[in-house]
Amino acid sequence: MNKTSCDISFDFKSRFLPPVYISVFIFGLVANGWGLKSLLQKWRKLKIINVFVLNLSLADILYLLTLPFLMVYYFTGSKWIFGDTFCKITRFCFNLNLYGSIGFLTCISVYRYLAIVHPVRVMGKLTVTRSVAISIMVWLLVSVQCLPDMFYIKTWRFGNESGKCYETTNKRYAEDYLNYSLGWTLTGFCIPLLIILGCYGHVIVILCRKDTTDKVLKQRCLRLLLILILLFSVCYIPYHVLRNLNLWSRVLSKQRICYEWFNEVYIAHQISRGLVCLNSALNPLVYLHGIEDIPAQLREQLQRARQMSSCFFLSNSGCVPIAQTADRD
Repeated sequence: MNKTSCDISFDFKSRFLPPVYISVFIFGLVANGWGLKSLLQKWRKLKIINVFVLNLSLADILYLLTLPFLMVYYFTGSKWIFGDTFCKITRFCFNLNLYGSIGFLTCISVYRYLAIVHPVRVMGKLTVTRSVAISIMVWLLVSVQCLPDMFYIKTWRFGNESGKCYETTNKRYAEDYLNYSLGWTLTGFCIPLLIILGCYGHVIVILCRKDTTDKVLKQRCLRLLLILILLFSVCYIPYHVLRNLNLWSRVLSKQRICYEWFNEVYIAHQISRGLVCLNSALNPLVYLHGIEDIPAQLREQLQRARQMSSCFFLSNSGCVPIAQTADRD
């Protein structure tokens, strides 16, 4: 149904996003801090895939540190008080985390594919030095993809009042940003997604065909594939689809063409923004399968926590903490 004016509930994001950001900030810092600490403790025994996991954690922490400013922004009724430059930096960090995470998840997938499907061909070629070089290339490529976003208008001020800090840009440049967003979605999301699905699809086929394949390895690969499917299905796919739909609705509304579904798309897009930031809290799940020592550490910590809880509630002075086990090679 065509309308001449668009009735959109803009206050929804101020109610929905702050609680999500608070939860992600707390859980994400704890999870990524624990994962980063575990990595640094094993630095001398750093393996190739752990380099990508380390960069994944750094990308998450970089974004999480910007969330307090966004909490203030939405708690004050979408009034940005930190200036135009910092608004652009905040949005840049979000995009750097989003596409950096996708990039490093792709690297982890390609590494596992090569190590499992072509172990002899890549023997001696997958080194820590090369993985560091690849990580630097990922950061550079993602930065180049995100850089044009910095040149779009990000803030809007009415008189002396604090203004907006746009996730994309204002309505005036909505058409240009939609074209940029579509290209960005193709290169930064669709192509990596196809690479990841292709790698793990082939890995699963190979593992299922070989009866002598280690069952533990097969289970770990299947679990990691499920985690990646979860990440993309919950965090990445809805966000990219709805971001472009929302931009398209803005282009149409600029032309005074409105439909009833505009409000639903806007609300769904705000929900997808909350979901996509969950990647910073869910990415540590990769640590459980990307780093061999961490599952044992987690089990040990949980066992110690259970014993301490039992000691507390039973007030048993004879309780003795479980001794730490030696690190495995």
